[in-house]
Amino acid sequence: MRRLPFFSIFVLLVGLISVPSYLRAAEEEAESEHYSFKEEHNRYGIGKFYQGREIARVMSWHGIDWLERDEREEEEKLSLLIEALQFKPGMMVADIGAGSGVITRKVAPLVKPEGKVFAVDIQEQMLEALEKSMKKESIDNVVTVLGEEDSPKLKPGSIDIAFMVDVYHEFSYPYEMTLELANSLKPGGRLVFVEYRKEDPKVPILEVHKMSVMQVKKEMAQPEFKLKWKETIDVLPRQHIIVFERVK
Repeated sequence: MRRLPFFSIFVLLVGLISVPSYLRAAEEEAESEHYSFKEEHNRYGIGKFYQGREIARVMSWHGIDWLERDEREEEEKLSLLIEALQFKPGMMVADIGAGSGVITRKVAPLVKPEGKVFAVDIQEQMLEALEKSMKKESIDNVVTVLGEEDSPKLKPGSIDIAFMVDVYHEFSYPYEMTLELANSLKPGGRLVFVEYRKEDPKVPILEVHKMSVMQVKKEMAQPEFKLKWKETIDVLPRQHIIVFERVK
């Protein structure tokens, strides 16, 4: 059977999620301190803008099979990502937008026995699939967290590393989410963005689902976040790994 190309499958999946509830009342919502709205916008965006960037539509839980595809390691080299982030036993880790748990499953054994992975997602169906896979593989140090569009629901000062793989650009409320994520970090804790490289036109992904290093740095520059850029790791074939550190 002929497989659809990576780009075509991705386009189909981002169209499956319903439009966030706040957009139904967007015409009644005035431009806020952080966001603006435009009627004419990218068809794969939501018409809401932050720091000059249009926010992308969220991928639906219908895309679980795509997240779990066999080709993903070859395309994204997740093993190199895991190695680059240097997870250690005892760490408290948050996988934000964990989806069906592809990366959670790889990280959880690395932080045992005392460490935990908090798998956060806003779609219950994603977390249900994740819990099934954890049970199947006898992984017992993962805590599922049903987040909200503007909150990851994590305790302040509890996390060593919070990472997001192809997720941040879909946040409906990036300012509020970043503020809470930053507050969830321990002093010196890391906030990690894994995003498709906007600087590279050869990366086969929709433009609204790409981010440049410059744009990520711009959005993290709010003083109340208390985040300092630490490093950008470019070992992946299509994505940047952009690391920030929580300052004391």
